[in-house]
Amino acid sequence: MSGLPILTKTNFTAGELSLDMLGRGDLAAYANGAMRLRNVTIAPVGGVSRRAGLRHVDTARGPGRLIAFEFNTEQTYLLVLTDLRMDVYADGIHVADFATPWTGAQVGQLAWTQTADTLLVVHPEVEPRRITRTSHAAWTVAPWTFFAGTADDEDADVIQQPYHKFAGDDVTLQPSGISGSVTLTASASVFQAGHVGLRLRLKAKEVKVTAFTSATQVTAEVKQTLVDTEATKDWEEQALSPLRGWPVSACFHQDRLVIGGTRDLPNRLFLSKSSDLFNFDLGEGLDDEAIEFALLSDQVNAIRAVFSGRHLQVFTSGAEWMVSGDPLTPSKIQLTRQTRVGSPVDRTVSPRDVDGATLFVSRDGNDLREFLFADVEQAYQSTDLAMLAKHLVKTPVDMDYDSGRRLFHVVMDDGTLGTVTVYRSEKVTAWTQHSTEGRFRSVAVVDSEVYLLVEREGVHTVERFDPALALDAALTGESAEPKVTWDGLDHLEGRSVRILADGGAIENAVVTDGAVTLAEPARTVQVGLPFAHEVAPLPPVVQGAGGPGTVVRLVRANFRLLDTQALHIDTGRGLTPVAFRRFGRAAFDAAPPTFSGDVQIRAIGWRRDAFQPLWRVHQDTPLPCTILAVATEMKITD
Repeated sequence: MSGLPILTKTNFTAGELSLDMLGRGDLAAYANGAMRLRNVTIAPVGGVSRRAGLRHVDTARGPGRLIAFEFNTEQTYLLVLTDLRMDVYADGIHVADFATPWTGAQVGQLAWTQTADTLLVVHPEVEPRRITRTSHAAWTVAPWTFFAGTADDEDADVIQQPYHKFAGDDVTLQPSGISGSVTLTASASVFQAGHVGLRLRLKAKEVKVTAFTSATQVTAEVKQTLVDTEATKDWEEQALSPLRGWPVSACFHQDRLVIGGTRDLPNRLFLSKSSDLFNFDLGEGLDDEAIEFALLSDQVNAIRAVFSGRHLQVFTSGAEWMVSGDPLTPSKIQLTRQTRVGSPVDRTVSPRDVDGATLFVSRDGNDLREFLFADVEQAYQSTDLAMLAKHLVKTPVDMDYDSGRRLFHVVMDDGTLGTVTVYRSEKVTAWTQHSTEGRFRSVAVVDSEVYLLVEREGVHTVERFDPALALDAALTGESAEPKVTWDGLDHLEGRSVRILADGGAIENAVVTDGAVTLAEPARTVQVGLPFAHEVAPLPPVVQGAGGPGTVVRLVRANFRLLDTQALHIDTGRGLTPVAFRRFGRAAFDAAPPTFSGDVQIRAIGWRRDAFQPLWRVHQDTPLPCTILAVATEMKITD
């Protein structure tokens, strides 16, 4: 036999790693990674803790999307978008609800941006809306209103919205007159019945279509006296309409409203006038006037998102672009393709900023990319943050960043929640996976509170992570006098729940008529659905081992714990709870002591399975558990 090598695991900052990493013990990530990290969170400094439980907030109307809305530094809201409705919550309390135009099938394609008290929401098939907070409980939803009039206010009925010529360049339009009601005759079939009510521009003069005659002829009302009655190629129609579709994405950048792509103009960008967000008049190309251009390249570039970062960033179906110019003006603007990753086309997953980097989902749904400007190359790079944990990334559908805890939450299509601890200055990218009795569907971070939309047996609920809880869909209760019956649990009707009574006694019960009955009376309870957390390291890689077939025996393991009340460890002979030393006398059913320090576990038995970890923590006991480091002493065969 050889000596007794000791492996010290000082942190978990590489997170859970894919099994194909088992042959790469030479990488630093191997020493700092783990085989399984489930329902735990990793601190930026390296410790791993049982995740917070989920507090029940409310029952949602159905499938939907969560949006964070920050009115000011003191008042934030959670907006819950479902089929044709929106519910508003402040500090977890429902304060308002109102009708919206988006169906449940459309909420997955919504994009939004906010300025002051107004949220702009877009969908390619629905006229864009502005949602405005007028008071704590009063909200309005209205279509976008573009600037009406001209610079000198001579034509108050002129609408300065984006325009585009959808017909071929050679198609001409000829008016029958220059004022009043005129007939417009086209040289090719370009008109549809849907043109009625839309606006056209002939030589920069505006008319409104009032009647459809044929594919080559319509009647229009002149809004600005036309230049002449000659046939002209210089004409265009409004770019945003029920006929041509609506914006795909929007953001604010350098005091301009940016519209990124529409249904029928998927690769076109429209930037409003500077400091005049709903005025898209191109004018004479002066520095403060509106800007319009298309993304032209050797591949399809349907815009999926626009994002205001160090530069205006454009995420398309096939590549990522940088729009530069300091400031952006019609004469100085530059457009440069940066990387060729692409973004999803079947859903909208809005990019998020993390410490100056923009995180976005790749088109194939297998990557979480970090779009970051490199000063040396003076260009953006798209690093894959999921390279070592591909098995956890399963078609992301929503994501948001908890900056206070440095946790980036990604909701997957299969209902799991991938959480990445991101600490760029220390090169920490650590993945874990969360699950619950049901499926996660959406996430939003509202003023450091992480809210989730959860589906359980077809019922959708709004819940939030609460460090004071250790169960899911949970509620707490308190009574001055001990009692055995606790009600108010209608959202858990018929379910088997776990109960933590007076911080120590743990019971199981079934919710009947919205209530549970304890075996013994209690003053405080926590009632919810149990979940198990798991921590398992990667198999050891020991220098001098005999290669394949090496037999390893764990002699002892030393766990350094912090504020831990329960620890169940399997060293090869089944899960065993660790008994922490308790000084003095305590009631039998009192809460277990909170322990910080070292716990030593002895083990017996040899391991021949190269894929088997030396130890494993697995427990559904609803009590806190934090592991800071683990030192293992082993014997190995020569």
